[in-house]
Amino acid sequence: MAADLVDPAGHRRDRAALLADPALTGPARRAALARLTDDWLAGLFRRADPPPGTALVAVGGYGRGELSPGSDLDLVLLHDGAGSGKAVTELADRLWYPVWDSGVALDHSVRRLAEARAVAAADLRAQLGLLDARHLAGEPDLTAALRTAVLADWRTGAARRLPELRELGLARAERHGELSFLLEPDLKEARGGLRDAVDLDAVAATWLADAPREGLAAARQRLADVRDALHLATGRAADRLNLQDQDRAAALLGLPDADALLREVYRAARTVAYAGDVTWRAVDRLLAARRRPLLRRPFGRPDRTGAVREPLADGVVAQDGEAVLARAARPADDPVLPLRAAAAAAQHGLPISQATVRRLAAECPALPVPWPAEAREQLVTLLGAGRACLPVWEALDSAGLIVRLLPEWERVRCRPQRNPVHTWTVDRHLVETAVRASALTRRVARPDLLLVAALLHDLGKGGPGEHTPVGGVVDHAPVGGAVDHARAGEGVARAVAVRMGFDRADTDTLALLVRHHLTLVETATRRDPDDPATPALITGAVGSAPVLELLHALTEADALATGPAAWSAWRASLVAGLVRRSAAALAGTPPAPPAAPADADEERLAVRAARTGEPVLELRAATGEPGGPAGAELSLAVPERPGLLGTVAGVLALNRLTVRSLTLGELDPIGAGPVLLLRWRVAAAFGEVPSAARLRADLRRALDGSLDPGRRLAERDAAAPRRPGITPPPPVVTVAPGGASATATVLEVRAHDAPGLLHRIGRALDAAGARVRTAHVSTLGADAVDAFYLTDGAGRPLAPDAARALAERVQRALRRPGDDSAAG
Repeated sequence: MAADLVDPAGHRRDRAALLADPALTGPARRAALARLTDDWLAGLFRRADPPPGTALVAVGGYGRGELSPGSDLDLVLLHDGAGSGKAVTELADRLWYPVWDSGVALDHSVRRLAEARAVAAADLRAQLGLLDARHLAGEPDLTAALRTAVLADWRTGAARRLPELRELGLARAERHGELSFLLEPDLKEARGGLRDAVDLDAVAATWLADAPREGLAAARQRLADVRDALHLATGRAADRLNLQDQDRAAALLGLPDADALLREVYRAARTVAYAGDVTWRAVDRLLAARRRPLLRRPFGRPDRTGAVREPLADGVVAQDGEAVLARAARPADDPVLPLRAAAAAAQHGLPISQATVRRLAAECPALPVPWPAEAREQLVTLLGAGRACLPVWEALDSAGLIVRLLPEWERVRCRPQRNPVHTWTVDRHLVETAVRASALTRRVARPDLLLVAALLHDLGKGGPGEHTPVGGVVDHAPVGGAVDHARAGEGVARAVAVRMGFDRADTDTLALLVRHHLTLVETATRRDPDDPATPALITGAVGSAPVLELLHALTEADALATGPAAWSAWRASLVAGLVRRSAAALAGTPPAPPAAPADADEERLAVRAARTGEPVLELRAATGEPGGPAGAELSLAVPERPGLLGTVAGVLALNRLTVRSLTLGELDPIGAGPVLLLRWRVAAAFGEVPSAARLRADLRRALDGSLDPGRRLAERDAAAPRRPGITPPPPVVTVAPGGASATATVLEVRAHDAPGLLHRIGRALDAAGARVRTAHVSTLGADAVDAFYLTDGAGRPLAPDAARALAERVQRALRRPGDDSAAG
């Protein structure tokens, strides 16, 4: 570099040129940046006329030579204390000010050797930084003395320091989550991130234990590369990989898109996290052995471990709190051994040792096709172990054994799910579903099929058969709608089941469960339960009571494993009710009569509304989900008039109420004309549910024209501050096939949920003259999926052309002018 070594502006130019060099990437760029900074700081130190007995030392990430574009400089000015304090202070000023002038962030300290050791003894983070001390300028003997003393203190105090280090890691994981599952992960602080990789080096420096090194350096390098790209993409020091930065970071790394970037990050994070699990188990064993008294063997030789090998299964024993191979095990002759060892470990609540997993991967042959019966049994036993299955599954996955057993696993492994409803990546979601299903096995006659279906149900994601509609109006969609991964997964599940050795009947059942794993919850939340066509949709899909009970359990396990927004007591009750009706239909039991249009209280409201000509409203508290929003049940009787649905929905939106469900009925209680009964279940978006008096007053004003809900909602939306956010996909309006109901036209609306969405849908329906018999409103995360049972003025289903025109009208109503996204 041509710039003056002590010129801050010159150093800025040299840094900029280095970072702009396309030939320098990854570790080479970080090393070059560290060398450039070393040379500059060494020049500063020499120009500063340092007194004898001083040294400039790099610590922390800079000490390791890992300088990212936005990294700060961790520096210690070390002195022996022999000179004057004033001279050392003046030296520090001559060093720190040019660094600040260069614009590089600086973390600095001035220490004598004894002070540095004292600070390290009191502050674990400071000690970790000093473990990476590296000499930059001045007297190298001082730096060497610091390194020697700090390492000696670290090793001497390992029994006290390592548990403290582990607690720091656990606290970070609690705060920042698991890097391998987050859509916006912190690359440094989350579990499996760069900080955990540094901790593993600190453990190795104690000489007590070392991390499994296979793939660890590459994983750490990949995370550092992503952080470099993030710094360059954003122009600032950042560790959190925000959604809006992911495409730019992916492009800088030569990756096709943000999903590919996240998969790289997740793979690396899992390697680091698994290495940490293995390492900390080893540390725990060693520290526990140190605390145990010495045991004497018959020949007088001390044994600190007192190791006992307890048989678990053929070829598998427990030793030192892990499942390991028995001495007589012959992996090369036993293709079922990986599953047998995994099942035994999980059933006994033990991790499987890393050495055992590596040996199984290296020596065991592939399973024959079809699998022997024992292999299927051991897989089911592993999945049936519940949460104890998770660490064992991760161990097998880390060694490539899962992909060897299920080649289809590779396309879902570490695959992100960009729906906020989902907590996990696709592969972890599948295992979590099996964990949830293990608690439901007593409800079904074939627990093996339930567990295997849980593991396979989303394998269609990411395959060539998966697609999602990009918007617009469609006039036909099966139950299950746009989630075509279920259809794609049916074929995948069938192929896997045949390979596993299931007979034809069981293979058909597994394929059916995968194909319809969303059917129950979608039908229950989007169809009228009292319409005879609704249970007929289910009975036509499942065909038998045993399959229905399997599908019910799979539906619950899948939803529970998805995330808290996917399952609630309300959804569970809807699904259970649909299952009861469908089971009765399969058993030939006459269906229960439709629910009465009104109970006694609602009939009383209808009488009052008919006599007064005014809306009558009652509000009751509703049982909500634990920790969920405040909920209420609202019963409303209004003399029938045009535009009622959109008007009432607008009033609720103005009062910041979210509609969870809606049913409609009609009475003529005194022969004075029909009264419309609307039964709403609502929740407060913020704070408490407004009083019934306030809602009644607003509704009266809306009905007499003195309050325009649509205009007020538009004004409120215009006044709201504009914040950056995602661009949601456009809405989809679907006219369900004729079999969805024999007595009404079913219109499905899928859109980004927002205040006023139901108001605009209602206005579009009202303007078209369609009568809403019932409405079923469902909110999944940020998405609303609503189903409306519609008739014409004579109470008949809409003609096909009219239904199509109505769908197009609703489609237009959900778009803001000039906006390609779904409006709400």
